Amino acid sequence: MTGPQAKTCATCGRVIAAHAVYYRFSLVLEGEQDLLDPSDDLEGNPAEALAALVRRLDEGSADPGELEAQVHWERSGVVCSQCRSVAVRMLSTATKDAGPH
Repeated sequence: MTGPQAKTCATCGRVIAAHAVYYRFSLVLEGEQDLLDPSDDLEGNPAEALAALVRRLDEGSADPGELEAQVHWERSGVVCSQCRSVAVRMLSTATKDAGPH
């Protein structure tokens, strides 16, 4: 009978010994948009504005998989204690409005 296997940190690649503490994570990023582009005339004819948006997407050169990844991305795994500290510090920063990056 064998015991638990060592794990690998998803961030730094460090091997986490079977007896060491590790942290499971699950991260989901979902794109949202509160307002459509004001240049789209939604008040005049919403159906036509929507049709124009669909046409632009159809005519665009963007890969459908890339468009999907921009809207929904998820990852899960384990991290070591050092990487956990960095992630918690980075995601805990209290900002009222981070603004553009």
